[in-house]
Amino acid sequence: MSKTISPTFTFVKEGIFYFSRRIPSELRKHYTSPRIAYSLRTRSARIAEARARKSADQLDEYWYHLRCRDVELPGKHMLRLQMALGTEVSNTQPVVSSSSVLLSEAVGLYLTLKGKGRPVTFHRAAERACGYVIDACGDKHLEAYTKADANAFRDALIARGLAGSSLTRVFGTVRAVTNFAASEQGLMLNNPFAGVYYDRSAGVSNRTSVPADALAAVQAKCRVFDDDLRWLVAMVSDTGMRLAEAVGLTRDDIIRDDGGNLFARIRPHPWRRLKTKGSERDVPLEGAARWAAERILDQQPVSQFAFPRYNKTNMTNANAASAALNKWMREHAPAGCSMHSFRHSMRDRLRAVECPADIVDQVGGWQTDGVGHGYGSGYPMDVLRKWMKAVTWGDMVYGSQQQLIAGAKPMG
Repeated sequence: MSKTISPTFTFVKEGIFYFSRRIPSELRKHYTSPRIAYSLRTRSARIAEARARKSADQLDEYWYHLRCRDVELPGKHMLRLQMALGTEVSNTQPVVSSSSVLLSEAVGLYLTLKGKGRPVTFHRAAERACGYVIDACGDKHLEAYTKADANAFRDALIARGLAGSSLTRVFGTVRAVTNFAASEQGLMLNNPFAGVYYDRSAGVSNRTSVPADALAAVQAKCRVFDDDLRWLVAMVSDTGMRLAEAVGLTRDDIIRDDGGNLFARIRPHPWRRLKTKGSERDVPLEGAARWAAERILDQQPVSQFAFPRYNKTNMTNANAASAALNKWMREHAPAGCSMHSFRHSMRDRLRAVECPADIVDQVGGWQTDGVGHGYGSGYPMDVLRKWMKAVTWGDMVYGSQQQLIAGAKPMG
């Protein structure tokens, strides 16, 4: 006589099926016993199997939630988990439901699952933005936040003196965290942080392009100082690259083709991500950018990086480059001009020679609207180079114009 095999997570006692499942060791602290066991109230193996599977699925979902609660939150000290009334949020608070999640827990879940491989600025932005919410409204379950809370959060940000563009970034981060956590937990959430009104232009200054005469002067001074910092300025000035894109280049990213022309291959690296998928591109190096590339390649290689001083760790330090170069720019360019101004200038310069908009977008790594622009591999290098030659100053602005470099100061 063959022995009947009980369905998974069950055993039989006096003809009645029982559910039985061992509690994972890391979750034992939440229970008074190492095992869950109870009657399924049936003698049918088929019914017992269905009921046991349902119970196991419910436990898996609930244990997932408990594990998320127990994850150490990166940067937890930044979240200021002291609520408005001065009571500290406890890790042992009773769970409201199997799908409930506090905002502080939502940040932990978001960074655990989406923060892998992302730069430290990604983590800090999520922690800081949600910390602002906790400061203003308390650390609540996501379903407990109301539109009144979102408005109070907005008012608190304005009181901090944040500009409209900063409010947009902070609200965007909070929405991303809450929407992601709600989706993971299976919550039906009408996100109160969506559609909050504020003046997006408040405190926002217009980006300034570098005027043509100032551009020529800065590029001339770069040739005089002739160091790695000025090579970086020159590279950005005649390509319109984002500063981080240029700072994270390797020597191998500067490529010479069969005709002797140079171009920069902008691709994501472990030490420097790109802003968007469309940021991947090849950019012709002409004018001051070609001069900078030649100077980089002429140096005895001491590192794989084009700019080693800002790549001494596993992450490109574009912030340090920005601080140093913008300080120098304030001495040699009109007020309001920064390294990012070269990017605006490049777009204006390409417009001035009536360059087609989609070529402009390809050069700068901007997204081009329209489904059709997603097809194909873009314009060939010789077409891009033709337009870059049309807007770069070339060698004629240098050498004889020594008056442009009078009073120039090297960067310390």
